[in-house]
Amino acid sequence: MREGYDGTGPGAITPDGCAVELYARLPVGDEPDVIAAAVPAGAHILELGSGVGRVTHALLERGFTVTAVDESADMLARVRGARTICGPIETLDLGETFDVVMLASFLVHAGDEEVRRGLLRTCARHVAESGCVLVQREGSDYHTNVPRERVDPSGFTVRITSVEPAGEGVHSVHAEYVFPDAVWTQTFLSRPLTKEQFESALAEAGLRVDRYLTPDGTWVRAVPVG
Repeated sequence: MREGYDGTGPGAITPDGCAVELYARLPVGDEPDVIAAAVPAGAHILELGSGVGRVTHALLERGFTVTAVDESADMLARVRGARTICGPIETLDLGETFDVVMLASFLVHAGDEEVRRGLLRTCARHVAESGCVLVQREGSDYHTNVPRERVDPSGFTVRITSVEPAGEGVHSVHAEYVFPDAVWTQTFLSRPLTKEQFESALAEAGLRVDRYLTPDGTWVRAVPVG
């Protein structure tokens, strides 16, 4: 387990506290619709941090080709229909480029700034000159609207129970997922990024914002500079 990260509940837990069985249960949200509206039909997508393939499978159904990357072999074992690569995202170098590189699940908010830099360099290294990078950001009140909970129509409750300082510019976030038959928790480190800080981090990696894809600014399309 990485320092500052933890997870509890049935089944395998990844080094960043994610429970494989939990993510296998979670329904896909509107992510595939946002992605499909922002990229060319049939594009080849490099999905960084695919997990069990929640979004992967929905993209495959929409006619995209997906290469799914995750550091957890247990997660990737649940992915069907996509090429899978197991290993750390921040050091990935496949020697090829893609129409679309996707960095979802708030990975850009990694607590370790060097990890974040590595993640964005991986995005820049693998995106085609005419391609784009899709990044999912936290909402503006992610760290301040606490505690909060959401009851999913499928019958489970997700709670962000606490957000506490955990070093310079970093917060420790504690989440709970309550199902009728099981409970999972996850504790992870997250670094809030203002719009300016986010765009500066992109620029450092040789990327720039093309446009914000959602009214709340949580999904962004970036392109290579130059």
